[in-house]
Amino acid sequence: MTSSLFDTAPDFSQPIAVLKHCHDRIRKQLATLQKLPAHLAEHGADAEAQQAAQAVLKYFSHAAHLHHQDEEQNLLPMLQATAQGDDAALLHDLAPRILAQHQLMDADWLVIQAQLDKIATGEDRALSDALVRQFAEAYTAHMEVEERNIAPMAKRLFSDEQMRSLGDAMQLRRGITPAAQDTPGTPDTSDTPAVAAATVGGVDLADLRLDYGRASLDESDVLDDPVAQFAKWFDEAMNAKVFEANAMSVATVGSDGKPSSRIVLIKQYDHSGFTWYTNYDSRKGHQLAENPNAALLFFWRELERQVRIEGRVELTSSEESDKYFYSRPVKSQLSAVASQQSEPIASRAQMESNYAAVEAASGDHPQRPPHWGGYRMIPERVEFWQGRASRFHDRIVFTLQPDGSWSKQRIQP
Repeated sequence: MTSSLFDTAPDFSQPIAVLKHCHDRIRKQLATLQKLPAHLAEHGADAEAQQAAQAVLKYFSHAAHLHHQDEEQNLLPMLQATAQGDDAALLHDLAPRILAQHQLMDADWLVIQAQLDKIATGEDRALSDALVRQFAEAYTAHMEVEERNIAPMAKRLFSDEQMRSLGDAMQLRRGITPAAQDTPGTPDTSDTPAVAAATVGGVDLADLRLDYGRASLDESDVLDDPVAQFAKWFDEAMNAKVFEANAMSVATVGSDGKPSSRIVLIKQYDHSGFTWYTNYDSRKGHQLAENPNAALLFFWRELERQVRIEGRVELTSSEESDKYFYSRPVKSQLSAVASQQSEPIASRAQMESNYAAVEAASGDHPQRPPHWGGYRMIPERVEFWQGRASRFHDRIVFTLQPDGSWSKQRIQP
């Protein structure tokens, strides 16, 4: 009997085949995940369960997100720009559903991930069988729709040049230089995130500032949709290992007209807005209640880039807040309950005493307090800033129009 030593994957000259191969890998991980609840019930979080949890965590926390980005940032936009007639009509129906399904599956994954984190270290054996079934069924149905409709359409419509462009984008997302072709029979890296290394996309990390300092940001370099452009830049920041690329400044102004700002972490972004979570009774919470307009700022120093986002802020739903709250580590949940954010307190000892009291009362299952939840900014103005020599920077601004479209223009530094 002969067999390959490796799980051979198609190379990136066949990007649709690579995407299908990613689906096959997802199915394998889903099969492992679905076996876990029964195993945990019988054996607890033993070594086998820990190993399985670690494998599923590694895949869905990293590789699966890259696969989603392939579809959201490259495959679907390319199809939307190419399809006509019945193909365009089908895509008009399917694309929003596919994107919405990504968000729902990502939300379910946050809860599963929190449970798997504890199983992976032997800390706990709890894993929701119902949520696992829901997650697996949703993913399976999602992939079947794509394989039945999206993949055949791409194969039929894309030119050789479009296929090369798609394959190149997928490689760059994984930190692979497109010129370096995969060798058949080598271990599969088609959906593995780039490991911290000396180069990303063929550029030395040590030279990133110099390289981007010499680059330009032209109107033709920027996608027509600001959220898609943000996703592109955010992905590049993550691949370049920018320190805390998800950190952003949130600036608010209350009824007194005095501004304040602070750094928080973005937890989700899509065409519905940019989302973070916090205490509604904090200073920023009071200011947003008085004036729901705010500004976000991402500064990626290593890439000499800024993204400025201005818009109106609304509360997320209770369901969204619950999902994120219960995905957090228990100690973070307890801190959210124990702290009256922005309120004065006598000492650190008093803070720790409050925490201990909440921990004693709640144990490992604190309930999300009504004063804690999410905010979502609906963007109205988005600026992309690229640093240039002699402080003569490039700035491209998107402004939301009354009809829901975006205008794009250059402004002076």
